[in-house]
Amino acid sequence: MHAKHYTDFIVVLCAITLVSMVTVSCTSIVEEREYEAPAGFLLGPEDVLEITVWKNPDLSRVTAIRPDGLISMPIIGDVQASGLTADALAHRIADRFKQFVAGSPAVSVSVKELNSYSVFVLGEVTKPGKYQAKSYVTLLQAISMAGGFTEFAKKNRLQVVRVKPNGDHKIHEMRIPVRYDDLLAGNGEPGNIILLSGDTVVVP
Repeated sequence: MHAKHYTDFIVVLCAITLVSMVTVSCTSIVEEREYEAPAGFLLGPEDVLEITVWKNPDLSRVTAIRPDGLISMPIIGDVQASGLTADALAHRIADRFKQFVAGSPAVSVSVKELNSYSVFVLGEVTKPGKYQAKSYVTLLQAISMAGGFTEFAKKNRLQVVRVKPNGDHKIHEMRIPVRYDDLLAGNGEPGNIILLSGDTVVVP
């Protein structure tokens, strides 16, 4: 009898262990989600650029992007730089130089100082303000940088305010509503998005 009870105990113990393993595996599933990332880093005001025109040191220079988004270059004058990638700006400068430089000028653009990428966090956070970063920041990271929520924050009424020029000298403002509970759960849209330079996170 004792042997039978012992055997029954072992069977029950194994069953409990198996159920526990299944439960743990079910609750420990790693959830993955994809977010759209910017295609390339876009230059902006205050970024310091090193522009090299091959075999033309007089045309090469180190310059900062002005608040109006332009840079000044020898011969060709002002060139729009803000909103472009470094490669796109190099091609634009090379095209402008073609009428002044023999052959096809080879131009390279490198970023010496990254100063333009910044986001704003306003409202019911511990440390509202402007935050500069050297790499892209997600929405949750921006909230963390601002010290998290105050006790009065309406976490499920967040908004990301994004301002973009629309091509006709006007500014287009977009407001993206976000629920904090959805961010934590990994549900809903738009999710833990990557913030663009100039985005404002509003916490009512």
